[in-house]
Amino acid sequence: MLDILAITGPIYLTIALGYFLTRRGLFARADMRVLGQFVINLALPALLFNALAQRKLADILNGRYLLIYALGSLAAMGLGLLWARRVAGQHRTTAVFWAMGMSCPNSGFVGFPIALLVIGPVAGVMLGLNMIVENLLLIPLLLALAESSTGSGGRWHTVLRQSLLNLARNPMVLGLLAGFVVSALQWQMPSPVARTVTMFAQASAALSLFVIGGSLAGLHIAGLSRPVAQIAIGKLLVHPAAMLGALLLCEAAGMVPMDPKLRIGVVLTAASPMFGIYPILAQKHGHDGLAAAALLGTTAASFFTISALLWVFQQVPGWGG
Repeated sequence: MLDILAITGPIYLTIALGYFLTRRGLFARADMRVLGQFVINLALPALLFNALAQRKLADILNGRYLLIYALGSLAAMGLGLLWARRVAGQHRTTAVFWAMGMSCPNSGFVGFPIALLVIGPVAGVMLGLNMIVENLLLIPLLLALAESSTGSGGRWHTVLRQSLLNLARNPMVLGLLAGFVVSALQWQMPSPVARTVTMFAQASAALSLFVIGGSLAGLHIAGLSRPVAQIAIGKLLVHPAAMLGALLLCEAAGMVPMDPKLRIGVVLTAASPMFGIYPILAQKHGHDGLAAAALLGTTAASFFTISALLWVFQQVPGWGG
């Protein structure tokens, strides 16, 4: 168990440090926005670029991983919608944001640092593949569903198109594309440039976790514990279970098993709490309070669920045991 705490401990201690120092006033929540912009616009794009540019294109274009990640996330999304509508009796728009919280993990700020400690450098490639599915499929689809659920007639087409157009200005997507180009052309960057990019990339893990902690300071769950618990269960238990199910079903159908590290990584990613911009995306439809509370509760609970998942990996042959 101590070796598991050696992995999860630093991750959540860094989150707790960001939370504590922001609560004490050493940093303001507005500072977290600035630091977050640094991570999103510089550190993570540099990380994605490095992860792809330093590998052969054949090692990056992993169709099996993309398929499994998409299927597992879509399954969690569908189950989240079904539960919110049929069991919890939520409005269609509310149900969409429940499903968003259950199916969109924080791949960059939480999932990557954990995966880096568990599976090593291949976590960078995994992050790039995750970003492809999240930015090209999951987020545009959910935003389109949210617009269509308001009965505004046809607006979901506009939202979907705008979401895809915004990708052209997304620094992380640009980092992905640049990494693909360098890998495909087998370019060797000049040493000063490569080292500069690496310095920015190395800043991503600790700073992203610190930003998550600082951003959670001041959020409250009071009065929302029941829906928060249901969203957290969907994200931390249903999503990784759906991902594992997609993985095993694909392999049972004849798909060649992936590298063991990627098999662990895809389930670990699904077990991460929801992405940090969840409350921002929910704000337009008036669900930012619920989204912020769910983000706080799910992030806190993920320490225990991810630690338990790592313990299970150790006990099962072929999964780290």
